[in-house]
Amino acid sequence: MEKISIITVTYNSAQTLEQTIQTVLAQTYPNVEYIIVDGKSIDNTLAVIEKYRDRIATVVSEKDDGLYHALNKGIALATGDIIGILHADDFYIDNSVLTKVAETFTSKKADAVYADLYYVDKDNTDKIVRTWRSGEYKTANFLWGWMPPHPTFFVKRDVYIKHGAFNLTLRTSADYEIMLRLLYRHKIKAAYLQKFIIKMRVGGQSNASVKNRVKANNEDRLAWKLNDLTPYFFTLTLKPLRKITQFIK
Repeated sequence: MEKISIITVTYNSAQTLEQTIQTVLAQTYPNVEYIIVDGKSIDNTLAVIEKYRDRIATVVSEKDDGLYHALNKGIALATGDIIGILHADDFYIDNSVLTKVAETFTSKKADAVYADLYYVDKDNTDKIVRTWRSGEYKTANFLWGWMPPHPTFFVKRDVYIKHGAFNLTLRTSADYEIMLRLLYRHKIKAAYLQKFIIKMRVGGQSNASVKNRVKANNEDRLAWKLNDLTPYFFTLTLKPLRKITQFIK
């Protein structure tokens, strides 16, 4: 049975972290390594972690250079065959998520598995604000602004070893770049788990995310250049690289 490593990055996340931890520890899949990388929080985050410390494989609390630097720390610490990321504002929908992910890796002989995601109200997580349905991946999808929701993106550890982790020259689009690099450039085999597996809290109106996606377009284009995909990059200058409509219910 393959081991799954789950990485959670935290910084002053005391208000939401406990639910995140609880949904990882409640998974019925029996071979899970849980890693928490904290950025030296000054709120009650470490006290929350300590409540569950005996069931968490690794906890690091030290200054870092942002989210993606912390995620790279977690990837370096992971010993699992499969690596997944669950942010401190996110949580699994039910206790069978990791079992279904592992089954998909096995049945599809995949290098990566991704799924669907709900955006939910930050105060009422039963209230769905938007949905993100990924759909089946085809190579040309990236040319039309497609990407899967990164929190649902599970990757074989060997893939990270071979092709690298997050590119720290990007501040907001390193998640987009790593999926572009692995799926489009290196053509690893990805499988779609057609299931909503994660709820992600949002803090504002729906159009706030739209604006953020528009702002991210410059870095998205840089991600193409960093992967020596300039010919494709120039075909995309008249449209957003990420489909704004996929973030709206």
